[in-house]
Amino acid sequence: MNSHTEKPNQVHQGRNIKRFREMLGWKQEALAYALGEDWSQKRISLLEAKETIEEDILAQVAAILKVPVESIKNFDEEAAINVINTTFNSHDNSTSIAYQSTFNFNPIDKIVELFEEKEKLYEQLLASEREKVEILRNK
Repeated sequence: MNSHTEKPNQVHQGRNIKRFREMLGWKQEALAYALGEDWSQKRISLLEAKETIEEDILAQVAAILKVPVESIKNFDEEAAINVINTTFNSHDNSTSIAYQSTFNFNPIDKIVELFEEKEKLYEQLLASEREKVEILRNK
């Protein structure tokens, strides 16, 4: 039995640091550089492997990543996925109708409509130019 199944409610703080770092597009080297000379990519890797992280280090990392310490301490990916699944897989008719009605146009029809509008504008421009030529001929 692995440690993940033994402690289902335990949040892995190191893994959460990794998730936040990746969401922000930071590499381990960049986080190490921001933490100071004592840090290296290898040390960040070891930090991200730890289940529980010391408060002072957690506070430093949170400040650098600009996320609340509590977010790193309490973020639970499974709970977040459950919320997302519940939200988007809801059988609430009002939300499903809203999604259906939002995207009910044919892109080809839209292209044809734009082409016809463009054609009308060219015809108006051509008529205007013909009027100018006629005015100049009459002078």
